[in-house]
Amino acid sequence: MDGIACPVPAEQQPLQEYQQLEASWFFAWPSTSTPALLRPLGVAWFLALLPALLVASGSYVLRHHPLPLLLAALVVALLLPLLLLVRQWLGWSYVRRRLVLERVEYEESGWYDGQVWEKPLAWRQRDLLVARHQVKPVMDRLRRALLLTIALMAGGLLLLVAGLWQAL
Repeated sequence: MDGIACPVPAEQQPLQEYQQLEASWFFAWPSTSTPALLRPLGVAWFLALLPALLVASGSYVLRHHPLPLLLAALVVALLLPLLLLVRQWLGWSYVRRRLVLERVEYEESGWYDGQVWEKPLAWRQRDLLVARHQVKPVMDRLRRALLLTIALMAGGLLLLVAGLWQAL
């Protein structure tokens, strides 16, 4: 790239890692828009709802109170989207960190022979631009989705506890 000899294998270069992440089916969800992220998370939540209902119906207390049973299942089903969001956050934050660092850590042969290469100024500037203008909006979307999911879980748990308290 750019006529500069780089000892870092192509698949370990931060810009290449970013492009691979963006091209991946799973990690591409938050890269375009908020609805593109929320749609598959909604599908995951819906798919997790039936097993959550089955598990919640095993509770003696919840079995006799249908509204708290449904609420418990709705809250527990949010665990799958939460886990998916955390995994996406970890992947994108790893790439962001690699893009903003001045040095690249890499493995030459995969045998734990770690090396460090300092990026030339042109590469640093390019990587920083990608981190600021491409990765930051993705991380902002993920942050909002994580906060929304956690708020829904907390609100649902509060309603569930209040509903169970009144039911008993």
